[in-house]
Amino acid sequence: MSGTASLWAHSPAPGGIGWHALRDHLRGTGELARRFASPFGGGDVAYWLGALHDVGKAGCDWQRKLKTVAGTDQPVGIDHKALGTRLASERGLGRLAVAIYGHHGGLVDVSDLGAAVKERLAKNRGNVASAEQALSQLLPDLPPSLAGLVPASWRQDPRVGEMAVRLCFSALVDADSLDTSAHFQGLAEPRVRDVVDFGYLYDLFERRRGEAVAGRGTASIGAVREQVFADCVAAAGEPSGMFRLGAPTGAGKTLASAGFALRHAKERGMHRVIVAVPFLTITEQNASVYRRMLDEDGVEPRVLEHHSQADFDDGRGGRWARLAAENWDAPFVVTTFVRLFESLFGRKPSAMRRVHRLANSVIVLDEVQALPHRMLAPILDGLRLLVEHFGTTVLLSSATQPEFWALNEFGDLPVTDLIRDTPKLVNDLRRVRFEWQLEPKPTLVEIAAQAAVDGSALVVTNTTADAKTVFDHWRDSEPEGVAWHLSTRMCPDHRRRVLEQARQRLQNGERVLLVSTQLIEAGVDVDFPVVFRAQAPADSLLQAAGRANREGRLASGRVIVFAPADGGQPPAYKTLVDCTRRHFGPGRSDPDNPNALPGYYTDVYDALNLADGRHVGQQIQQARARWAFQTVTDGPLDGSTGRRDSKLAFRMIDDEGISVVTPQGAETPEQQRDLEELIERLRRDPVPAMAQLRRLQPYTTNVHPSALRSAGVSALMRPLLGTEVRRGALVEWCGGYDRHTGIDLDPRFEDFVL
Repeated sequence: MSGTASLWAHSPAPGGIGWHALRDHLRGTGELARRFASPFGGGDVAYWLGALHDVGKAGCDWQRKLKTVAGTDQPVGIDHKALGTRLASERGLGRLAVAIYGHHGGLVDVSDLGAAVKERLAKNRGNVASAEQALSQLLPDLPPSLAGLVPASWRQDPRVGEMAVRLCFSALVDADSLDTSAHFQGLAEPRVRDVVDFGYLYDLFERRRGEAVAGRGTASIGAVREQVFADCVAAAGEPSGMFRLGAPTGAGKTLASAGFALRHAKERGMHRVIVAVPFLTITEQNASVYRRMLDEDGVEPRVLEHHSQADFDDGRGGRWARLAAENWDAPFVVTTFVRLFESLFGRKPSAMRRVHRLANSVIVLDEVQALPHRMLAPILDGLRLLVEHFGTTVLLSSATQPEFWALNEFGDLPVTDLIRDTPKLVNDLRRVRFEWQLEPKPTLVEIAAQAAVDGSALVVTNTTADAKTVFDHWRDSEPEGVAWHLSTRMCPDHRRRVLEQARQRLQNGERVLLVSTQLIEAGVDVDFPVVFRAQAPADSLLQAAGRANREGRLASGRVIVFAPADGGQPPAYKTLVDCTRRHFGPGRSDPDNPNALPGYYTDVYDALNLADGRHVGQQIQQARARWAFQTVTDGPLDGSTGRRDSKLAFRMIDDEGISVVTPQGAETPEQQRDLEELIERLRRDPVPAMAQLRRLQPYTTNVHPSALRSAGVSALMRPLLGTEVRRGALVEWCGGYDRHTGIDLDPRFEDFVL
């Protein structure tokens, strides 16, 4: 080779003329990685991970092959990551070098790293030797030892070190993707937003919030909400750490928690606010609220809503799909629990590009009671580490605060309560009475008939099949416009329109019968005089009650808990419902008794054996302590079969779905045609733009992978990125879509919807 000036990292973009110099790519990636990792004290470590990540490309064999495949979709096919991994390890970064090894394929178990690197180096000896010869010119300032750059706490505690690897890996792969994308898009430099002025954002939020809440609800409820907001904002001046907001439904937690987060970011010099919620419906609703508070005309949007997304890092999706993965480069992010925690405990670059954004940020976990119990050990431990070592503030918000401090992961963690006297606040905001229909058990049609007797009513069921049964009864017996259906059969924009129309009718005094799955019960702002709720865990019963008499306009709303004779329930509900029956019901406490909830939660944790070393959550913790990244994400390897046991992997939901885009869910034929044209442009475009992919989110829902067992169903799904219909894919739905109930696969569709 004739000097580093002729060494290339990437060939020209399709239709472009410029090659990407390797020296520029290494420096560019390193500097960006340093910028991303500096907030948590890993700037210098991340810089050298970035500077070393592609040094294997300096080899003669690799350079020759790059020129051969330029202009095609063929990969170079020669390893370029093992050399950088070895150099980083030998020069003092030790096991942190796993970040370099995984920057394309994903993090691996550190126990497997040495043998894998040795094998790759041996296989490409000539290429490695020539790359090493170029090293002194490529990186003349590479010090003989990098050990002094690693913070002491990263070495002392294996779980702190494991979390540090995740954050540094995230900084590296985000920087690598941004620098690479800039080249292929013909940009002078990567696009990265400047740090926002949270003082300005907080003032804007405060002004607009005052305008939004004026005249809403009764005077007494308005006064309580103002006091809750004032208490939250007052606590925002406290040092970063763990905070808890326990306030009843209807207390204004959505705005109060955001006010706390924005002012805390202002006072503590933080870079980002991330609000995570359990259900897409809340994501859509909250993002809409926050946009009205924070976005301005003529300014780049400040609120990013991120939920449904294909597995862009799967090799079958193509390199361009991976480069388009969401990296949360926005000051205010609204996402789901699934996206947040499957990113944090993931291993693939696309999912982890955004993880470094968690450091020096405020994370608001809204409706925190909905976190999956089986994953609580790693989730709580991860949050604790972010708070104690990486400059993060976490706010746990819920009307039904879980008893997390009864678990070892949170046992001695200091916490600041934003509301000092929760029982008094609960009493001040009590607006409903509970009724029980458990014996004899009514049928779903009987419940539908009861709900239709007097005025408006909400029925909340445990499955989409049950919701459709109730809706079909109303559809046949009620006038047009009275009956409404809400479930994940419908795309987010369709659900948003249903909620808007239902709210408007309720405000106008018109009759509304709405049936929904549990997606409505946490944080969705609707106000019915009566709510029927199928028997469910206690926190779900109380959350559903928050949709009754929400604004306090009645002397008392009604919440009727029923055990349907012909209804179903998710498998995970059985133990929780059994615990609920022991603590709540006729002759026992009502779910809105704050003194009864701690005992319920402790009973649940004991019944589920969350502290048992054999529990899946504890096994994941053990894998994390060993830096077994692939074991955490994919499950332990079975020596007899050579396969990984996914049942012991970190999963927020049991089965990864298929992201299905439904242009048929658009409000007008014109909008549907625009979406169909956009889909076709994305299929043709070699570099999908993130902004265009984001436009599809309101029309994307997740379908259970078992739907693929039917050939007829698969035939109605057309790949959007890549060429296959599979788990993790992004596909277009080409089948039927009911204007009331959404995607129509077949009469047993309810088995297929997540």
